[in-house]
Amino acid sequence: MLLEKNIVTEACYNKHMHNILIVGNITKDVYLRLDNHHNHFETDANGVSWLDLAFNGSSHRFFSRTSIYGGAAVSYEVLTRFGLKPQIPATPIDFINGQITVKNPPTTYRYILSKDDNISYLTPSNPETTNWQLPDTAPDWIYIDRSAKLSPELCQQILNYLNLGSHIQLAVFISKRVNQTEAYVQELLARASLIITDTPLKPQTSNCPVVTITPEHIRLNQQRIHWSLHEKQDLMTHLTAHLIIAATILAALALGRSESVALLLARANVDQASLEGTSNLDKLEDDIFGEEYRIELVDQKDNQAIAMREIAQKLLAPHKGILAADESGGSIHKKFATLNIPDDFTHRRDYRNIFFTTPDLEKYISGVILFDETARQTADNGQDFVTFLSQKGIIPGIKVDQGLEPIANSTETYTKGLTDLPIRLSEYYKMGARFAKWRAAFNVSRNTPSDLAIRKNTEILADYAKACQEANIVPIVEPELVYDGYYSLTESAHYTGKILDALFTELKNRSVDLSACILKVNMVLAGKQYETQSTPQEVGQATASVLRAHVPETLAGVVFLSGGQSMEQATANLQAITNAGPFPWPVTFSFARALQDATLFAWQGNNANADNARRAFQARLIANTEALNKQS
Repeated sequence: MLLEKNIVTEACYNKHMHNILIVGNITKDVYLRLDNHHNHFETDANGVSWLDLAFNGSSHRFFSRTSIYGGAAVSYEVLTRFGLKPQIPATPIDFINGQITVKNPPTTYRYILSKDDNISYLTPSNPETTNWQLPDTAPDWIYIDRSAKLSPELCQQILNYLNLGSHIQLAVFISKRVNQTEAYVQELLARASLIITDTPLKPQTSNCPVVTITPEHIRLNQQRIHWSLHEKQDLMTHLTAHLIIAATILAALALGRSESVALLLARANVDQASLEGTSNLDKLEDDIFGEEYRIELVDQKDNQAIAMREIAQKLLAPHKGILAADESGGSIHKKFATLNIPDDFTHRRDYRNIFFTTPDLEKYISGVILFDETARQTADNGQDFVTFLSQKGIIPGIKVDQGLEPIANSTETYTKGLTDLPIRLSEYYKMGARFAKWRAAFNVSRNTPSDLAIRKNTEILADYAKACQEANIVPIVEPELVYDGYYSLTESAHYTGKILDALFTELKNRSVDLSACILKVNMVLAGKQYETQSTPQEVGQATASVLRAHVPETLAGVVFLSGGQSMEQATANLQAITNAGPFPWPVTFSFARALQDATLFAWQGNNANADNARRAFQARLIANTEALNKQS
């Protein structure tokens, strides 16, 4: 049984106002409390009691009648009372002074008959079709309510909409009415960030959190809590209770509460619920933990924000850089192929191990960006690389984007990976990662980067950054103007500034804490294919000018990517940018190729060359950290 108060320290107090789109049907629930003395109950040969329901009043009587809005209206009320912003497609609905009003009342009625402690339903056998309408504002969540009548058409409409905005999270309530074997249902479940069910759930490929509601327990992943509807059986149906539990857990998780606290809130909310409604978040938290809990939540949020700012400051420590050792499978395959190095698990581990075991690495490097595979590999001493680096005083980070996808009807791309990002961030935090990186790529041509590509990618970058900070992880946002192109220094400055303006607008819109956020950006220079290449002095002045004009002073700091420049070129340009300082924020490097190429060529896939490879790597570290010292 779950009651320990120390669990609340897992919670994160989040004031972000989430928009939640509820897909479901509103019903009119009519509760009739029957009078046993005047109603005509008959018992058949099987011992079943039947009631004569002549609604002209001659055959039955009831001594109380209550009409409320049920179905999706229950979820709407719970989410509203938690301070969220729900809406139901094509259904004008408001919550004013604690009362729900529906502009077009539903035509589906359910009659709930209560006699002693027994409760019966009269409900239509064919529920109304569930409407879908494109929302005016993209929601943070889509919640498929238990009341929804799922059809192939409805599911396809939802999936098509989700594919337009990969940052949108999906919660699905699966009841016994839903055929889980249908392909369209399986596709929804595979896309879900949260699954809720009150019926046995068939094995799923999704690894998202699952809420299971039984008559005795509410289970969320491996945690469970006892609850019972028995004492209020004559007041509330189990369907309404399940809707309250589901919406409460969704609201709690959306607001950053821990799974443990979400369960406690769900039980308290359903326990306190009546036909007049449910409770708000403040009251529930005060009832469960007292006023000091709410103060503790605020303090916890402040402490977490301070911790992230401290991580950002350590990553930007003077005269240190960040090693980007996060090449994806395709990128490292190309590297290895040039030298005929086998691209297998062992060689990839040995290659990264050379960097991490280089003597005095912590003197030059404040943090390392890891690829998922690398974060799970081990050093020579048997420790995982995350722990190995942490014990050297180097902060482990993780690449969390999942590569580029084409934008429909375009030659441009966006970066994918938002679908299950909160789940992955939670795992990486537990592994020891304290910062993350997400790259968006922009190619320059006559018609690109387009406004559409800039807007879509910067929105995704901002969604990623917000998710990171909600997981207590420092985000590095990386909008890269790809160097391998034909464009002038002037064009580079123009597009870099335009992208940065869009990015910081989106970050502000999502209330991202810039003091706990790092920008990783391209240097401003002519494209590699352009006939007139930029000199280091030109790069230094242009980059400094663009950054001062387009980067807020409240940002934690700026790190530069090498972006396909040669090792010597990247170092010379870094030196020129340093010379153009000082800047309002710390400036350093986050190089991959410009630090690694010499090591790769020295190693050649043969561990007998490992010491030579380490010396080559150390030489590049020294050269680039020295470039952080201003020269007159």
